[in-house]
Amino acid sequence: MPESIAQRREPTVRHALVAVDRAIAELRRGAPVLVGDGAAAAVVLAAETVERESLQRLVGLGAGRAWLALTAKRAAALGLSPSGEPLALLPVSSPAAAEALRRLADPTAETTPLPRPLPANRTGAAGAAARAATAYARAAIELAKLARLLPAAVLAMVPPGSEPTALAAGEDMLSVTLGEIAGYEALAARSLAPAGEARVPLAGAEQARIVAFRPADGGIEHLAIIIGEPKPDRPVLTRLHSACLTGDLLGSLRCDCGDQLQGAIAEIGRQGAGLLLYLAQEGRGIGLVNKLRAYRLQDGGADTVDANLQLGFDADERIYLPAAEMLRQLGFAAVRLMTNNPEKVAGLARSGITVVERVPHVFPSNRHNEGYLETKATRFGHMF
Repeated sequence: MPESIAQRREPTVRHALVAVDRAIAELRRGAPVLVGDGAAAAVVLAAETVERESLQRLVGLGAGRAWLALTAKRAAALGLSPSGEPLALLPVSSPAAAEALRRLADPTAETTPLPRPLPANRTGAAGAAARAATAYARAAIELAKLARLLPAAVLAMVPPGSEPTALAAGEDMLSVTLGEIAGYEALAARSLAPAGEARVPLAGAEQARIVAFRPADGGIEHLAIIIGEPKPDRPVLTRLHSACLTGDLLGSLRCDCGDQLQGAIAEIGRQGAGLLLYLAQEGRGIGLVNKLRAYRLQDGGADTVDANLQLGFDADERIYLPAAEMLRQLGFAAVRLMTNNPEKVAGLARSGITVVERVPHVFPSNRHNEGYLETKATRFGHMF
């Protein structure tokens, strides 16, 4: 095994990835996780999965004080005044507030009215306790994003004098550090390694094989579709395609993803050789469930960008480190990139891959996706 791949599989890398992976699973099932370093720590729940009982437990562990952490984008959508911070911390009044917290996190949750008046944003000058919780709130929101949940979390700081490791053991909670959360995406990308390969003739490209790349924690695979026999010493015709179940599999007319996928395979087949990297980044990186929530908001009049912002996400949450790592392992350092998106060009360049040419990749619109394509052009800067 080459040394570089052996280093990716060393126990410290795997341990850091698995710690985050397990914490993600806990949040998704509504369980608390301990987040912290050294003597300081916070107990964290995902706002989307919080229940009265779990909130009561969290408030008790925080000696009666807890916070709802929202991104500044979600806070702005709620009409909260900006504090200059990248997030908002709202005090949690009681364990009975669980349903209201879920409503504050999710603009598509129509069953429960928003609490009025809204709690005050406490991340600015007010409250030393809130300021101390800010770093843990950022990490908690990032962990929720990695779990493909809404970017909102409930947290309580472990009281001074408590020993976080002992607390986690006594409460049967998994723990994860701030550094492990912050470094997860980059480490997972660098740990990618081929896990399986097969010849798969495709419509439009019969000479094709698929290589599945898996991270060291056994997480979600990304796929490399290799068409023909591309030469590593030449810039390879490449398409980076983010997974889109609704467009790629179901033929949704709300986007142009299915056309782009099939069109890229056919064009690479016509040219004789190239790569299509199929990246597990559904919904511009927010996940399938959140993409469906964004669709609900779009049906109410928001465009693609504003829908993501109302949910609390960035307009585009994708990263291109996995694509760059796959290209390197396949032996390619330079590409001719099939894209209309300048951020894909910039993202690959930041990750050490040379883009020698941008190859336009445009398809006709339909009455269902005209607005979506216009938003891509005017707000994302796509070049049609």
